[in-house]
Amino acid sequence: MDRYLPVTGALLRYRDEGRGPAVLLIHGWTLDLDMWEPQVAALAGSWRLIRLDRRGFGLSSGRASLTADLEDALCLCDTLRLERLACVGMSQGARVALHLCRVAPERLACVVLDGPPRLLAEGLPEEDAAVPLAEYRRLVGRGEMETFRRQWASHPLMQLETQCPRPRALLERMAARYGGNDLLQELPAPEDHWNRTVIGSLRTPALIVTGEHDLPARLRAADALTDALPVAQRAVIDGARHIPNLDNPPSYNAVLQAFLERHIGPAH
Repeated sequence: MDRYLPVTGALLRYRDEGRGPAVLLIHGWTLDLDMWEPQVAALAGSWRLIRLDRRGFGLSSGRASLTADLEDALCLCDTLRLERLACVGMSQGARVALHLCRVAPERLACVVLDGPPRLLAEGLPEEDAAVPLAEYRRLVGRGEMETFRRQWASHPLMQLETQCPRPRALLERMAARYGGNDLLQELPAPEDHWNRTVIGSLRTPALIVTGEHDLPARLRAADALTDALPVAQRAVIDGARHIPNLDNPPSYNAVLQAFLERHIGPAH
């Protein structure tokens, strides 16, 4: 099922499954395309679901970069001849999805921003339980990957509410594949330049999703983004934390399905 796309500086793993209108799925930090297994299982009968490992994650090679992620997503769309599609971006992947709205609005029928980070600073306090990147970088640099993995697995952003063993095992497998190479890179200059004027200029219909029990900072960030986007609606997934598509797949899939049917339509 795995396919590989050569791009400048990387070889990207991707999967192309299902039939119908195209939906591009973009994963979050330390995760990979396998995070979308519950959605592919439930929705591939109605939509063509395309998911990739961002460069530097999963089984894709290359140097992690949000700028390159945007170029890679567009390259994949060109390769697969996708002229009109929906995009779902989770956490760090939501940044990529939002950039697609900015640079290629003619291609996007709609966008789903799942657990987005804080993009608008005005009026919002600092993020709760911020990710201690400096400590993680130190651990990975010293070759203490198992210590890093234990610490990251205990972070609230990686906790699942569900006790179901299948999604928990899936999350563990993805975390074990993460190699930490992006933490060893020299930190680039900030690649996001968002403000209310820029976000207010985006006209792509957007759904902003969070789990009911996500971090307060993520809930505030999602509310602020919903307020700033001209065409946006908000959804909260019951009984879920920061990874709601694994925590509560039935509710997540139902919300996603209703939004996609409204804006890009099911298969005929």
